Amino acid sequence: MLIRPARREDFPAILRLLGDIAAFHAENRPDVFEAGYRKYDADELKIIAANPDTPVFVAAEAGACLGYIFCAVREEKKHPPMRTRRVLYVDDLCVDSAHRRMGAATALLAAAEDFGKARGCASAELNVWRFNRPAISLYERAGFSAQKQTMEKNL
Repeated sequence: MLIRPARREDFPAILRLLGDIAAFHAENRPDVFEAGYRKYDADELKIIAANPDTPVFVAAEAGACLGYIFCAVREEKKHPPMRTRRVLYVDDLCVDSAHRRMGAATALLAAAEDFGKARGCASAELNVWRFNRPAISLYERAGFSAQKQTMEKNL
């Protein structure tokens, strides 16, 4: 398996996986996520992947895209009491269901962390929905821990 920057020929697979993960979210939280949509469309994907501060890496094997990770370098400006710091934000991660538990997600996270370190990021951050237990388990195995918590109460 090779981890590399996404290429245009990867875009159909990335868009399919974006649809898969969007459907998973809509199934688990239909009150928040609307079915039939993806986080990004083809035009947005082209712009994101072309920006050096928002790389998309893929796990590829035999020319096929098995999964992706979207990253973004964020500069958090000093605003007392918070310090100025650079953070690598993991915007999205998905591996094709047929290729899960084979190390692709771990390798994608490692590539993102290497990118963040090279860009001077102090930490990596991400958001994950509580219903996504497999992702939470993956992130915890990769060394992530809860930083803060968003809470809700339905009205």
